[in-house]
Amino acid sequence: MNNINMIEILAKLGVQFVPFLFALCIHEWAHGYMAKRRGDNTAEMMGRLTLNPFAHADPIGTFVLPIIGILAGIGGVNGGQGFIFGWAKPVPVNSRNLQHPREDMFWIALAGPLSNLILAAVAITMYILIGAFVTSADLANSMQTMAANFVMINMLLCVFNLIPLHPLDGGKVIARFLPIRWNYFLEQHQNQLQMGLIIFFIAGGFRFLGVPIAWLTEQMVRVISSILLPLIQHT
Repeated sequence: MNNINMIEILAKLGVQFVPFLFALCIHEWAHGYMAKRRGDNTAEMMGRLTLNPFAHADPIGTFVLPIIGILAGIGGVNGGQGFIFGWAKPVPVNSRNLQHPREDMFWIALAGPLSNLILAAVAITMYILIGAFVTSADLANSMQTMAANFVMINMLLCVFNLIPLHPLDGGKVIARFLPIRWNYFLEQHQNQLQMGLIIFFIAGGFRFLGVPIAWLTEQMVRVISSILLPLIQHT
């Protein structure tokens, strides 16, 4: 492996994996924080109410698969397009500590994807502000590329985790609205569902998330731009 390839690998990991790891940690922290707000401090007691990535890391889901996916875009592999696919260890929640388990679990599950949506909104805001106030074209382009990448990472985590199947957050979100026997069936088969999801997305299923991700990003850009641009024009 020559020096150029090593530099490219390190750059890919710095631009894609590090933001992915940060977004994933915020996602898991949000679950634990919401659980504590709803009356369950299990995550805090087990050291999971933290932004330390190693507290949330799953060796395969947090490191191996995401890094392999990113590096697949180097040197023409996978058509030159990398992808990020991974997960962290689930945040422990003891439903017996919740006053209204069905409703509380809905909000605890939703907190993770919502945290990624907030991070995406912050990155979109930074993208717009960089374009307006950074005078160096090269610096602005580099910073905006990083901001855009962070938007996509968080949108991907948000939309992917809202797929209404266990063990994803979406399975727990939709559980509030499904009959108990349906939820029981889905929970009992979550290992099979997880394996099916892994196979599906490694085989190229991520392209099906492109439409909702693009639509959600477009709507958020439109709303934030409508707020920021008039303010920028008056500065």
